[in-house]
Amino acid sequence: MSPAALTPEPSFQVRPIIKRKDQKFNFGAVVEGLDLNHISDDDVKRLKETIWTHKVIVVKGQKDLTPEKHWELVTRFDPDASQVHSHGNLETFQKKGGMLSKARDVYGIPGAENVRLVGKGFQGEDHYGLKNLNVKGLSNDFHADPPDDKDFHEGFTRFQRWHIDAPLYARDPAWFTTLRAVKLPSGPDVTIRWDDGSGLSMQAPPGLTAFFSTSQLYDMLSEEEKQLADHSWVEYAPYPYMWIENCKAPSTGLGLKSEGKEHTIEELGEYDEKDIKRYPCVWINPVTGEKAFQVHGLAARKLFLRSSADEQARVVDKVEDIRAFLHNIQSRVLRPEYIWLPEIQEGDIVMWDNYGLFHTAVDYPIKYGPRSMHQANIGASKGPVGPVPIPLVC
Repeated sequence: MSPAALTPEPSFQVRPIIKRKDQKFNFGAVVEGLDLNHISDDDVKRLKETIWTHKVIVVKGQKDLTPEKHWELVTRFDPDASQVHSHGNLETFQKKGGMLSKARDVYGIPGAENVRLVGKGFQGEDHYGLKNLNVKGLSNDFHADPPDDKDFHEGFTRFQRWHIDAPLYARDPAWFTTLRAVKLPSGPDVTIRWDDGSGLSMQAPPGLTAFFSTSQLYDMLSEEEKQLADHSWVEYAPYPYMWIENCKAPSTGLGLKSEGKEHTIEELGEYDEKDIKRYPCVWINPVTGEKAFQVHGLAARKLFLRSSADEQARVVDKVEDIRAFLHNIQSRVLRPEYIWLPEIQEGDIVMWDNYGLFHTAVDYPIKYGPRSMHQANIGASKGPVGPVPIPLVC
């Protein structure tokens, strides 16, 4: 009998999503037949491979998932990682989270504090031990010129902040983020507008999360651009989200406007040089081998650009030039046909690959009702790997 015949079959089914003719994104699947409160080690391994392969998955029917089992699953994905949320404990997050902590309310679930309640509106008299919370959610206030109140009330909105879930200081980015829908708003579709003169827009139910693939973005590069990306790397600021806490986004939510609002490095206080993060511009998927152009433009402080391993890197350290360079590349995939907003039901849990995607929340009028989501991820035991090693001396 072959070894493969001895391997238990997975107990769940994976169904790639069916796309419309106008949709060109190349990721996404639905998983059925799992009870995440009781999942075997073999199925954890296969679920992990499924996320790396499909990049975004919707695991159906997890209404009874407890916060304790939610966090346990996250740790089983990466048992060698430090057993804490990728952004640290809540005290550290509130103190050094900058843009991330001041833009919205985040609460730890009692007894499972690494599972974070995020959302919008009144969460009920007792939400898993959290009493009478009225949560401030992410909003279009992040934009330098948000849509006017009348348009927003009528359901016209924007992508809030395109990003990866990554501390970019001290800890490596989580491989995966998990987001369970406890309570969703309901109402007519919102219209997401680019508002950048392009006339682009798309519609989606309220309260969803949007994604685009950075491996699909890599495939859009010319051969010369791929050569440059493969050999280049980025350095992030210390306490990067504090550094940019006063900055605002353009209307698409991609990147930041350069208005001189960044803190000076001195204003960030003491930091440890060894905790500064430098990553390749291209990250390789450990299961599929795909390359992704994965640079978090919000927090990039320096770019080191070169097209071969023996070339001296050109250092770009003006934020205006960094953001212009990245926008020229990343805006190519920021089109409706390459963006997916998985339509979920209460009890579903979305899991995604932070090494091959960008994502964003999309604000909606509170008249559609509250949104309650349980989010958890863990700083990876092993960070991103690029096609070419970064030089030891930068």
